[in-house]
Amino acid sequence: MNGNEKTGSPAARPVVNHRVRAMLRAVGAGRGRVSCSSEPDLFIDGLSCGDQFAAHALAHQGLVRAARPGHPGQLVLAILTPAGQALINPDHRSAA
Repeated sequence: MNGNEKTGSPAARPVVNHRVRAMLRAVGAGRGRVSCSSEPDLFIDGLSCGDQFAAHALAHQGLVRAARPGHPGQLVLAILTPAGQALINPDHRSAA
Protein backbone atom coordinates (compact mmCIF):
# COMPACT_ATOMS: atom_id res chain seq x y z
CA MET A 1 0.00 0.00 0.00
CA ASN A 2 1.29 3.44 -0.85
CA GLY A 3 -1.07 5.41 1.35
CA ASN A 4 -3.46 6.37 -1.43
CA GLU A 5 -5.71 3.34 -1.13
CA LYS A 6 -8.89 3.41 0.84
CA THR A 7 -8.76 0.94 3.68
CA GLY A 8 -12.48 1.03 4.26
CA SER A 9 -15.13 3.62 4.58
CA PRO A 10 -17.36 4.31 7.53
CA ALA A 11 -20.80 2.78 7.28
CA ALA A 12 -23.07 5.22 5.54
CA ARG A 13 -26.09 6.24 7.55
CA PRO A 14 -29.30 5.93 5.58
CA VAL A 15 -30.80 9.19 4.38
CA VAL A 16 -34.21 9.24 6.00
CA ASN A 17 -36.63 11.73 4.51
CA HIS A 18 -40.41 11.70 4.14
CA ARG A 19 -40.24 9.72 0.90
CA VAL A 20 -38.01 7.02 2.39
CA ARG A 21 -40.22 6.76 5.48
CA ALA A 22 -43.31 6.39 3.26
CA MET A 23 -41.59 3.64 1.27
CA LEU A 24 -40.60 1.83 4.46
CA ARG A 25 -44.12 2.17 5.91
CA ALA A 26 -45.64 0.74 2.71
CA VAL A 27 -43.28 -2.24 2.82
CA GLY A 28 -44.00 -2.68 6.53
CA ALA A 29 -47.74 -2.73 5.76
CA GLY A 30 -47.24 -5.59 3.29
CA ARG A 31 -47.86 -3.43 0.21
CA GLY A 32 -44.36 -3.80 -1.31
CA ARG A 33 -42.86 -6.24 -3.76
CA VAL A 34 -39.23 -6.36 -4.78
CA SER A 35 -37.63 -7.79 -7.90
CA CYS A 36 -35.04 -10.51 -7.36
CA SER A 37 -31.98 -8.78 -8.74
CA SER A 38 -28.64 -7.31 -7.74
CA GLU A 39 -30.37 -3.94 -8.22
CA PRO A 40 -33.80 -4.74 -6.79
CA ASP A 41 -36.70 -2.61 -7.99
CA LEU A 42 -39.48 -1.80 -5.56
CA PHE A 43 -43.17 -1.96 -6.40
CA ILE A 44 -45.84 -0.52 -4.11
CA ASP A 45 -49.47 -1.57 -4.64
CA GLY A 46 -48.42 -3.15 -7.93
CA LEU A 47 -46.89 0.05 -9.32
CA SER A 48 -43.20 0.66 -9.88
CA CYS A 49 -41.77 2.97 -7.24
CA GLY A 50 -41.00 6.34 -8.80
CA ASP A 51 -37.65 6.69 -7.04
CA GLN A 52 -35.72 3.57 -7.95
CA PHE A 53 -32.48 5.15 -6.72
CA ALA A 54 -34.01 5.29 -3.22
CA ALA A 55 -35.43 1.79 -3.64
CA HIS A 56 -32.00 0.42 -4.53
CA ALA A 57 -30.48 2.27 -1.57
CA LEU A 58 -33.04 0.73 0.82
CA ALA A 59 -32.01 -2.73 -0.32
CA HIS A 60 -28.27 -2.06 -0.39
CA GLN A 61 -28.36 -0.45 3.06
CA GLY A 62 -30.08 -3.53 4.45
CA LEU A 63 -33.40 -1.87 5.31
CA VAL A 64 -35.61 -3.87 2.94
CA ARG A 65 -35.18 -7.38 1.56
CA ALA A 66 -37.06 -10.07 -0.32
CA ALA A 67 -39.15 -12.28 1.94
CA ARG A 68 -37.99 -15.36 0.05
CA PRO A 69 -35.61 -16.30 -2.76
CA GLY A 70 -36.89 -16.05 -6.31
CA HIS A 71 -35.83 -16.32 -9.92
CA PRO A 72 -34.02 -13.32 -11.45
CA GLY A 73 -36.58 -10.62 -12.21
CA GLN A 74 -39.36 -12.31 -10.24
CA LEU A 75 -41.38 -10.10 -7.89
CA VAL A 76 -41.63 -11.34 -4.32
CA LEU A 77 -42.96 -9.83 -1.12
CA ALA A 78 -40.67 -7.15 0.31
CA ILE A 79 -40.14 -7.09 4.06
CA LEU A 80 -38.39 -4.76 6.47
CA THR A 81 -35.22 -5.84 8.18
CA PRO A 82 -34.86 -4.99 11.88
CA ALA A 83 -32.87 -1.90 10.84
CA GLY A 84 -35.67 -0.79 8.50
CA GLN A 85 -38.27 -1.41 11.18
CA ALA A 86 -36.25 0.67 13.65
CA LEU A 87 -36.27 3.65 11.27
CA ILE A 88 -40.06 3.80 11.11
CA ASN A 89 -40.66 2.69 14.69
CA PRO A 90 -37.81 3.93 16.90
CA ASP A 91 -39.38 2.20 19.93
CA HIS A 92 -39.01 -1.19 18.19
CA ARG A 93 -36.10 -3.04 19.72
CA SER A 94 -34.35 -5.91 18.03
CA ALA A 95 -34.20 -9.20 19.94
CA ALA A 96 -30.53 -9.52 19.03
